[in-house]
Amino acid sequence: MLFLVAALLLFGAVLGTVAHAPFTFTLVAAVVIAAWLGIFALRERHGRRHTSTH
Repeated sequence: MLFLVAALLLFGAVLGTVAHAPFTFTLVAAVVIAAWLGIFALRERHGRRHTSTH
């Protein structure tokens, strides 16, 4: 999933609106998105491990 984020960021830097944003803003946004996805993945993994099947 992080590979997908990196690929979309690079694609956006070449063709999209990210090319018009300052590099520091782009870098901060990428770190925030990656952290959010990582936390989401950990919560999903943790939640599925501790729930019982119906």
